[in-house]
Amino acid sequence: MFPLVKNALNRLQVRSIQQTVARQSHQKRTPDFHDKYGNAVLAGGATFCIATWTYVATQIGIEWNLSPVGRVTPKEWRNQ
Repeated sequence: MFPLVKNALNRLQVRSIQQTVARQSHQKRTPDFHDKYGNAVLAGGATFCIATWTYVATQIGIEWNLSPVGRVTPKEWRNQ
């Protein structure tokens, strides 16, 4: 009994999804805010983020603990 009920529910769900898609494809949709300005808002946000992090990384004096190889030379040993 359970497989029959499960199969019937799956068919109902698929059919309702197909009907929804068919209904949406026949509608003439007018462009909304995201269609008009979505790419510009995304590009503006990305530019702002990159500019802010570039400023932070280069101008506020963070010590990044980069590798000292080639800049630090060892001291001579002292005999005690």
